[in-house]
Amino acid sequence: MIKKTLQEIAQMIKIENDVSSFYDTVIQGVSIDSRKIGQGNLFVPFKGENSDGHRFVEDAIGKGAAAAFWQKDVPNPPLHLPILIVEDTLTALQELARSYRDELKVKVAGITGSNGKTTTKDMTANLLSLQYKVQKTEGNYNNHIGLPLTILALEEDTEIAVLEMGMSGRGEIDFLTKLARPEAVIITNIGESHLQDLGSREGIAEAKLEIVNGLQENGLVIYYGDEPLLDGKLKSYNGSASLRTFGRTGKNDIYPMDIEQNDSGSMFRINVSSEKFYLPVLGTHNVLNALAAMIAASHFGVPYEKMNEGFASLKLTNMRMELLEGKNGEKIINDAYNASPTSMNAAVELIANLPGYKKKILVLGDMLELGPQEEDFHYSTGKSVDGEKVDYVFTFGQLGKFIAQGAKETLPHERVAAFTDKQPLIEELKKHVDQETIVLVKASRGMKLEDVVTALQ
Repeated sequence: MIKKTLQEIAQMIKIENDVSSFYDTVIQGVSIDSRKIGQGNLFVPFKGENSDGHRFVEDAIGKGAAAAFWQKDVPNPPLHLPILIVEDTLTALQELARSYRDELKVKVAGITGSNGKTTTKDMTANLLSLQYKVQKTEGNYNNHIGLPLTILALEEDTEIAVLEMGMSGRGEIDFLTKLARPEAVIITNIGESHLQDLGSREGIAEAKLEIVNGLQENGLVIYYGDEPLLDGKLKSYNGSASLRTFGRTGKNDIYPMDIEQNDSGSMFRINVSSEKFYLPVLGTHNVLNALAAMIAASHFGVPYEKMNEGFASLKLTNMRMELLEGKNGEKIINDAYNASPTSMNAAVELIANLPGYKKKILVLGDMLELGPQEEDFHYSTGKSVDGEKVDYVFTFGQLGKFIAQGAKETLPHERVAAFTDKQPLIEELKKHVDQETIVLVKASRGMKLEDVVTALQ
């Protein structure tokens, strides 16, 4: 992580006050949460509409912070303490990260996409760790605050950083990629998330493609080649980067062959290697995420023959296709971190085709930020459920009602139920689970469907 004297910090970014009396003070690491201050941290307070982190500056220094930023328009800075007055604390954080990034010799792999960013990040980091010292985005630190914090947490001897880049509107990924300056980028897919903000899948594709704007000279763009919106737009690309595609079909540079699935993962081959790979993660869609990670790892010199070692130790971020066991011996797939029609349909397809279970239950909640067609998306998801392979569909939320309506097209009505209260849902679900049951729990983050998972355990 960043370790600098205040004199060095003053040379990296613009400081509005005289801090020469504190020049020898050393900061180590950065925190934006006064409750989680580490010894020697630089504390960065933010001024919001409803709260102001500047109120906690003195407390943070008392808890061990070495220094703190202070926004110029906030009155009464405690200048007897090591305070760095800046025009805007967020901008100062970002500029400090930019300056620190410029000092580092680290190579960066950047990842974006509508679905699968975090899973692909975890896979890519694991594969690269076979040969390099690697750090990656932790949790959901993938935005205009999180990515600078991730960069500032990089060790000086880290060789490759795998950085996730999220967005809700245009221009956000452009900012992140120009800050990170990646050597290789992955675009996992184009889904329906953020239709509310961007209006169309074409708008989403254009926003995701901003990741190319920060690419280093002669870099690599890895993208889902079965997506016409990406393929079409990148055909006119005339920069210095190489383009490589992954996908289900043989037109791609890398595609899967002989996929075999069980209740703990997938065995598969690929067209460019004789190896047989085992991925301890559920779902064909995650095999595709693995292909993107494999291209990135190969680009940095990791041979395909070693990649099974990286997959073997893979641990995904929580609530992403997480296989758990309930009190009655039922298996639970906790995929409650996020949801879109694309990822929901992939997870439903997985459950429908998963062998070894006599009873299959879907617990599906609202998918958020889908714009004016949200009801249609939910209805279509329900209608796509295979009533021959799925036994029950329970939904949660106001939009979940439309999933239930669609599911009644393919399942008997008595096997579909819609809930707007979690407790009745949990009570009904418990009546149907046993050791021969598998339950999928999936919804957007805001629905907090992990509460259902916890109740079953």
